[in-house]
Amino acid sequence: MSISMYQASVPPMIHSLSNLRAILKKADAFVEAKKIAPSVLINARLYPDMLPLSRQVQIAADIAKRGTCRLADVESPKYEDNESTFPELIARLDKTIALLETFKPEQIDGTEDKTINLPMQDKTLTFKGLSFLLNYVMPNVYFHVTTAYAILRHNGVEVGKQDFLGDIG
Repeated sequence: MSISMYQASVPPMIHSLSNLRAILKKADAFVEAKKIAPSVLINARLYPDMLPLSRQVQIAADIAKRGTCRLADVESPKYEDNESTFPELIARLDKTIALLETFKPEQIDGTEDKTINLPMQDKTLTFKGLSFLLNYVMPNVYFHVTTAYAILRHNGVEVGKQDFLGDIG
């Protein structure tokens, strides 16, 4: 049995972003219970030269939607990157998950050899679809979800490995 491009991308991204959404809900409850200004966690970083929690969430959502849209030859919606509260960050994840849920396997499957050009600041990266998915999109989604989790855990939010993994049954 082989795994399809769709199976390797859309369901795992929905799963990770859904878990991140649940983690953010715990963080929102945490700041309320501890009487901490939400902005303290939303602007928190693991290290001064790293991006804050808000950007980690925004980038995780952006990589998931843009990567899937590129594979499917669909225009990616633009988000404003202006979320400054937990409910706004959660809504961004909801919007991204809803978009991902609209994709059908036939839009993604068969894109293994599709040429993907990814403009960067000073160059354009060129991938084949499979490499784009496995070496760029999925690692980036996992990196930013993990970093968001780590920022919150580092700041005392009571989340653990099971929160990160979610329902794996």
